[in-house]
Amino acid sequence: MKHLRMMKMTLAMVVLMVPAIALSAPVTVNWWHAHGGALGERVNGICEGFNKSQAQYQVVPTYKGNYADTMNAGIAAFRAKTPPHILQVFEVGTATMMAAKGAIKPVYEVMKESGLPFDPGIYLPTVTGYYTTADGRMISMPFNSSTPVLYYNVDMFKKAGLDPDKPPVTWLTMGEIAKKLVAAGASQYGFSSAWNGWIHIENLSAWHNVPIGTKANGFAGLDASYTFNGPVQVKHIQQLADWQKDKVFVYGGRTNVGNAKFSSGEVAMYTESSAGYAGFKSTCKFEFRTSMLPYWPDVKGAPQNTIIGGASLWVLKGHKPDEYKGVAAFFNYLSKPEVQAEWHQGTGYLPITLAAYELSKKQGFYEKNPGTETALKQMTLNKPTENSKGLRFGDHAKTREIMDNEFEAIFAGQKTAKQGLDDAVKAGNDLLRKFEKANK
Repeated sequence: MKHLRMMKMTLAMVVLMVPAIALSAPVTVNWWHAHGGALGERVNGICEGFNKSQAQYQVVPTYKGNYADTMNAGIAAFRAKTPPHILQVFEVGTATMMAAKGAIKPVYEVMKESGLPFDPGIYLPTVTGYYTTADGRMISMPFNSSTPVLYYNVDMFKKAGLDPDKPPVTWLTMGEIAKKLVAAGASQYGFSSAWNGWIHIENLSAWHNVPIGTKANGFAGLDASYTFNGPVQVKHIQQLADWQKDKVFVYGGRTNVGNAKFSSGEVAMYTESSAGYAGFKSTCKFEFRTSMLPYWPDVKGAPQNTIIGGASLWVLKGHKPDEYKGVAAFFNYLSKPEVQAEWHQGTGYLPITLAAYELSKKQGFYEKNPGTETALKQMTLNKPTENSKGLRFGDHAKTREIMDNEFEAIFAGQKTAKQGLDDAVKAGNDLLRKFEKANK
């Protein structure tokens, strides 16, 4: 009988423990992202590291396709009242996300409510500036940020009798060096580029401290207008078009489809995202280096600083307080120097914190991998101005498509740079007025 009573007591204890075990199950935090392949594996690794570091929360990463697909999936899920906690959105979607006030929970609010330590001052200002309010409050968490740099083929420089320790600093020397490379038979064309709108309009403007639009490049209001048909932009795009005639420049196509022109040796120089470094490292059969983007020396204030591309992490409404605490804990983990340094070093994206940058220096990463520090030096060259903080225009992804259409007309000789950029600004401003009307 005594044995039987002990069994019953044990069983009762087990029954009583079940609810306690259920209550102690980790809180799930869903993160929808746009990184497939090797980058997706690194995202999974970050989540695994966080999940193993504590037992209270479990971050579940889910790949949702490219940036546009991921953003659209998040919007659809919010409307269906089944949103993820965290949604990765590309930088040109910032204005659209901010306009969706009922859908987002600002990061500064999430962190304040969590009670966890949060210091916006630890982040690179040229990165966080893109994702903050006018008064400096962080609305989304920077994650994968990059900036364009100049890649150049060391072997081709040597073949043309050029000093690989002296890459072009200005666009004038860029043209001169490109002509020498072609004349020496070192390369078929001097240079090409990826992401033409991002690099040769948006970053060109920031690098030369000129605006691409009114209202602080859209930061100060929805009633902003584009002005990227100014003298600096027109001069630059027309020069690219003129250089095509002498094989100094060749149009590489939209997005980064022209990357093969550099990795195959068709061109000796190439402007592309700093995040393209890992790809070139695996595909190029020659030594290459990076340097800062060239600038036009007759433009006062140049060079200033470049701006970022990539994406940030947005927190969506519709969840419980303890789940938001999990989001805050994950963001704190994501910001740790060792986590950011590993992400930066393995992908080519910028570290989002100053401490991660310093840690990478201390670890000797830049000495072992020449050229990987170029983007950071370029981004931190000067304190950002109203013209070089970034941009925040509604439906800007559509405006980039408009830019691409006009670039192709310009480079095909169908329009002058002035005509093409005037047309792009007009069409872009029509989009802005529609966006403004829809979000008043």
